[in-house]
Amino acid sequence: MSKNKVFRTKNDRFSFMFDQKSVFNILFMTCVLLVLFLVSASIGESFIHPLQVMKTLFGHGEPGDQLIIETLRMPRLLVALFAGAGLAISGAILQGMIKNPLASPDIIGITGGAGVTVVLFLALFSDDNHSLIVSVQWMPLAAFLGAAVLGFIVYFLSYKNGISPIRLILIGIGLSTLMQALTTMFMMLGPIHRAAQANLWLTGSVNGASWTDVQLMAPVIIILFLLTLLSFRKVNAQTLGGELALSIGAHLQRDRILMLILCTGLAGTTVAFAGGIGFVGLMAPHMARRLVGSSYGALIPLSALIGAILVMSADLLGRTAFSPHEVPAGVFTATIGAPYFIYLLYKSKNRS
Repeated sequence: MSKNKVFRTKNDRFSFMFDQKSVFNILFMTCVLLVLFLVSASIGESFIHPLQVMKTLFGHGEPGDQLIIETLRMPRLLVALFAGAGLAISGAILQGMIKNPLASPDIIGITGGAGVTVVLFLALFSDDNHSLIVSVQWMPLAAFLGAAVLGFIVYFLSYKNGISPIRLILIGIGLSTLMQALTTMFMMLGPIHRAAQANLWLTGSVNGASWTDVQLMAPVIIILFLLTLLSFRKVNAQTLGGELALSIGAHLQRDRILMLILCTGLAGTTVAFAGGIGFVGLMAPHMARRLVGSSYGALIPLSALIGAILVMSADLLGRTAFSPHEVPAGVFTATIGAPYFIYLLYKSKNRS
């Protein structure tokens, strides 16, 4: 019995084939995400039973529970969800585009570029009362520009008759280090209050997220996610390598620029609202690839789900593991991600 199913419209104008195992894994991870979302909304300084959380979400909860869940916890959970999904999709795009399992937006410096511009934004546009003199709605644009500039610099410096994976990683790590130095300099030059805020933000945290953050972040991540889904065949072609991709009619350089724009948009938006949460863009696509293989039609949505689960789990641990103290989510993702990165380097060494 075939594991693949074909869906066609009545006029056969549109058709697509999907793998039953991939559908099962996506549905399973969706259920895991929903359960984690419910548990995270329940746990905090005051515990609210999951059934009561569900009643509150459907508008039938107690006023006190409604205040805690809808005002304090929901924005934080949604920002964590979109941040994890954005970083994971960005990492999946990079790994497919350059055929490098070590690629992720934080390791090759894209996240660092967004971080520099956001810290510079906070330093330049703060007054003596530590208040921003321009709307915070401009901050995602600053992060996107920083991520885009760094992404294109890494790409063009790495290009020489094609992309060399080792050269890209080395250039990315070098520029990432430079971005860290610039970030530190701008933090020192800016107001002390903003420097302390920026330092916590750079670690990666969704603490203090508001509905304004959700309203600004969610549409960008959703639109870029849909555009990536519509472009998954282009990413599949990139994984074949330059000559094979050209032989099947792919527009190699144009598609790479499109992929880079999507990647930097996702990473820049995420960094603007959740800070420098590391290694999610590295780990989530690898976990998804083990479950559904390398077809990006299934890999992209599953990576998004796993990324959201990773960040939401890290935030839940940060809120509860050392209570009453709170640890940024980025600390936990780095604790897992750094050894995983070393493991991938070791596997690459054995293969070469």
